[in-house]
Amino acid sequence: MAERTDRRKLPIGIQTFREIRAENYYYVDKTAYIRRMMDEGKHYFLSRPRRFGKSLFLDTLKELFEGNEPLFEGLHIHDRWDWSVRHPVVRLSFGSGNFKEPGYLQANLPEQLAAIERRAGVVVESATASGRFAHLLEALYDQAGQPVAVLIDEYDKPILDALEVPEVARANRDFLRGLYATIKDSDAHIKFTFLTGVSKFSKVSLFSGLNNLKDITLDPRYSAICGYTDADLDAVFAPELPGLDRDEIRRWYNGYSWLGEEKVYNPFDILLLFDRRRFGAWWFETGTPTFLVETLISRGVGALSLDNMLGSDDLLSAFDVDHIATEALLFQTGYLTIRQTEPRGEELYYRLSYPNQEVRQSLNRSLLNHLTDNPSQHTAHRARLYDLLLVNDFVSMESLFKAFFASIPYQWHSNNDIAHYEGYYASVFYSYFESVGLDIVVEDSSSHGRLDMAVLFNGNVYLFEFKVVELVPEGTAMAQLKERRYADKYRARGEPIHLIAVEFSRESRNVAAFEVESVLGH
Repeated sequence: MAERTDRRKLPIGIQTFREIRAENYYYVDKTAYIRRMMDEGKHYFLSRPRRFGKSLFLDTLKELFEGNEPLFEGLHIHDRWDWSVRHPVVRLSFGSGNFKEPGYLQANLPEQLAAIERRAGVVVESATASGRFAHLLEALYDQAGQPVAVLIDEYDKPILDALEVPEVARANRDFLRGLYATIKDSDAHIKFTFLTGVSKFSKVSLFSGLNNLKDITLDPRYSAICGYTDADLDAVFAPELPGLDRDEIRRWYNGYSWLGEEKVYNPFDILLLFDRRRFGAWWFETGTPTFLVETLISRGVGALSLDNMLGSDDLLSAFDVDHIATEALLFQTGYLTIRQTEPRGEELYYRLSYPNQEVRQSLNRSLLNHLTDNPSQHTAHRARLYDLLLVNDFVSMESLFKAFFASIPYQWHSNNDIAHYEGYYASVFYSYFESVGLDIVVEDSSSHGRLDMAVLFNGNVYLFEFKVVELVPEGTAMAQLKERRYADKYRARGEPIHLIAVEFSRESRNVAAFEVESVLGH
């Protein structure tokens, strides 16, 4: 079959707007957002997870302010921009470097400023980095006769990279606070400011001197400023869609929400999908969330609670070196997203959940790998669980789970209070099934009560109830499954229903009983 000539090159890992436009790569036009920003403000801040297109958007702004008109032909902003005016651009990026090293940031910034000075042919002298930055803005303004566009990429990375070394993280934070305060003091020399990063540090900790910064992170008008929408896939990437299940693309990768009507895809996932032609955890695999997983486990945050967290606007921005709210950490890094808003009195709350199948499945795998400290063993267990479900071999399934719980090191139990509670054991079970990629409902409500977990797989319904034997009499789990008639809700499916009562012992730190009764739906 001849290759379709309407296909373009996939811009995988390319963050240079000029290269994308000149070399016939696919490009999703985001310039309408730039026009809106110019009409409505001057100093902006945007938080988005990694690999969401923030750097490309900044590079687009750079080319626009420098007046490189040919690159914008055919785009929304082309006929809405004054190409006769060119602005100097100061673009700073903290995307690379060893910011854990004491003093690295303090040396890196002057190097970036010196490079800009060399290219512009200006000489700036100052005893401090902030002073040098201010004098550079003034010199560029005087040289060009036009105010400067200030673009700062990954503004927070020097802090995030050093979180495991708190004294360095604090020093980096304080240094950056002085740098960003300069932007407000130099307002007369600035045309436009745009800062991007993964996290949204509180204004008190980092932006106390830049209180005129407009945060568009949760502004519905800018919800799709980064990322691809369904409409983008249909319009721009139409040549890549044949041969791929459209619903599966949505299930695997769509679902990120920043309060807009339309959810968005992570661009990196979509581009890798089109390149590899198969579904995989492409985004997740580019950055192992070791710090995230360790934080969740150390705080006793079970996997069951991740899919239904509640956060306020203040909580989601409560991010600082000395205090990182779990909800803020998960939301800002892209492992949870906003499922719905819930107004309560004068305050707006956000219900958080996994954005899609990729994150749900991969994060639970990471949690299990961290618990056992033996990823290869968990991989074998995961494949075994899938095979056992196919034939409903419950005896072997009990043995499999006993082997898994036995593989969790004793030290982990002794150092974590969560291991003494029912929720911990239920979370491990939940993560196990999620890591296989099964259809799961947790705490499913009916008129009779709330079921712990339901699994729908291969024309079967599996209903789980979890108990700890030291806390309730033996046999309580199965009795509750029957008495509360949890199966009634699923009988209309006409599929076999399996009631599975799992009882744990916190003394043995393992499964104490695994009882199964099967009934037919109708």
